[in-house]
Amino acid sequence: MTRDEWLRLGFENGWVGPVVCESHDGLPLTQEESDEIWNGEDPCIPVLRLYDDLEKKRLVEEHHSPSVWRAEEQK
Repeated sequence: MTRDEWLRLGFENGWVGPVVCESHDGLPLTQEESDEIWNGEDPCIPVLRLYDDLEKKRLVEEHHSPSVWRAEEQK
């Protein structure tokens, strides 16, 4: 199964939302989560980063250490 097929399966079954850009669209939040953030609370919002290629993955990992240690936690 390709990555696109895997994502389509998740989308069609309601297991994942559509692809949005955090930079341009903002995080997909519930009203409650948004209120929590504005009230100084700290809800955890899991996010998956999809890479176009392995070079982009390498560059992200060089700049964003949680992308490395979170991946290790999930193994």
